[in-house]
Amino acid sequence: MALNIVWVAFFVIAFIVACIKFIFIPGNTDIFKILSDGIFDSAKSSVIDVAFPLAGTMVFFLGIMNIAEKAGAILKLSKLLNPFMKRLFPGIPDNHPSMGHMVMNFSANMLGLDNAATPFGLKAMEGLQEINEEKDTASNAMIMFLVLHTSGLTIIPLSILAYRLASGSHNPASVFIPCVLATVCTTIASILIVAFKQKLKWDKVLVGGILALVTFVSVLMYWVNTMNDEQKNLFGKVAGNVLLLIIIVAIILGGVVKKLNVFDAFIEGAQHGFGVVLKVIPYFVGMLVAIRVFRDSGSLTYLVNGISYLISLTGIDTAFTPALPVAIMKPFSGGGARGLMLDTMKTYGADSFVGQLASTFQGSSDTTFYIIALYYGSVGIKKIRYSLWAGIAADIIGVICAILIGYIFFKH
Repeated sequence: MALNIVWVAFFVIAFIVACIKFIFIPGNTDIFKILSDGIFDSAKSSVIDVAFPLAGTMVFFLGIMNIAEKAGAILKLSKLLNPFMKRLFPGIPDNHPSMGHMVMNFSANMLGLDNAATPFGLKAMEGLQEINEEKDTASNAMIMFLVLHTSGLTIIPLSILAYRLASGSHNPASVFIPCVLATVCTTIASILIVAFKQKLKWDKVLVGGILALVTFVSVLMYWVNTMNDEQKNLFGKVAGNVLLLIIIVAIILGGVVKKLNVFDAFIEGAQHGFGVVLKVIPYFVGMLVAIRVFRDSGSLTYLVNGISYLISLTGIDTAFTPALPVAIMKPFSGGGARGLMLDTMKTYGADSFVGQLASTFQGSSDTTFYIIALYYGSVGIKKIRYSLWAGIAADIIGVICAILIGYIFFKH
């Protein structure tokens, strides 16, 4: 219901804004043509630029996942982390394979490997749907997983460092720690919001697991902070990719040790890749076209300007507001937010307060609307319950934390 209201609102608001601009603001005679062209362009790019590239990734990693399942690696991973995961997902049976798939998804995200994370996440959602009693309604476990995923927990913001370097930054790694801190805040907010809604029991295992996560991230950040800029950049480029290759090779060798025909197992799993992509294409097109129309109409700009004006009335320093479009766009479109981040760095400088804060916004959360459309669409969920508002609430908390972190690290 919530996603339906938002989707309709995008089109209605965009149309109203376009009518106002056409009638009352000179020089906007082409506004309806711009919106129409945007519809066709985004519908096309949703398939060509998003769905088709995803297909290749899905085919490969679903094949690798099938090897891991047949070799027993997913089951072992589930057993290892079952005590903590069971507290977050009490409705999932002990040692269920979806536990391992979710861990693989979270791990890939933490390493900044977005393309690898998606197939793991879709496999996890498929497993959760198997034990879901109401097939068209999101279960508690699905909501917890999805909201945690939208928090975008990342400890190696590889792509952001690369974009900052390409934008002429003399210190691209300056946002490393702020990005990690911001995304950890968003993740903790996600856990607290959903745990409160689902009335989870807070025992020593759950609290200890969260504290262990915070401790691990803190130690890693401290270690990385002892490096010079060149070492940080090298670490950001190498660590995640090396670990991904280690995982792939380890899964294949594990299959060989278990005397599997690993290539046949790969093909068996890979065959499901195109089917998943074909199933989610309508969700891609519907959501991405709506976001494009909303943006092209100027509604997003007016929203940002309105928020900036309201903030200025409070007397709070508004130096951060030029970076705010990145934070507002991120839940809707990762590509749109990335474009706004690059534009902000080009306009204000990659190493300026605004440029660094825009980079931090980009790394503080994930694309909530896109993830909801993709993951729920892949298993036919139509009633998303409180998934949307919980994800957006966590995003807002993450943005507030990112602003505070930005002032601490970048404002001198």
